[in-house]
Amino acid sequence: MDEKMAALDVNATWELVALLEVKKTIGYKWVYKVKHNADRSMNRYKTRLVAKGYAQTYGIDYEETYSPIAKMTTVRAIITMAIAKGWSLHQMDVKNVFLHGDLQEEVYMEQPPGYVDQTHFNLVCRLKKALYGLK
Repeated sequence: MDEKMAALDVNATWELVALLEVKKTIGYKWVYKVKHNADRSMNRYKTRLVAKGYAQTYGIDYEETYSPIAKMTTVRAIITMAIAKGWSLHQMDVKNVFLHGDLQEEVYMEQPPGYVDQTHFNLVCRLKKALYGLK
């Protein structure tokens, strides 16, 4: 969780602001997963801060939903083209890739317990970047 919060901080995912009376906050939850190796032995623990996007209201908190995810048919087509043309392929893993999506809407979230800024405990997080779970 500390590693995830550090990544959120480095990426300037939110800023602390006072909540206007006409706005509402959405909740969040921590999602935990154990990653395994191919032989089913434990590799590492993984955690993710997920916004409760189901509490968002269309036309107020968001206008459209979009998720830029590559389809397997596209990946297979690229691999096939690379083999046919003799291209070399490289793979990379991007941590926190979802956080690179800038938000245009005003979305407010409560500060996560255990990570509340003690000098600004009455403020909320105005999201500047997307979190998992947002619409």
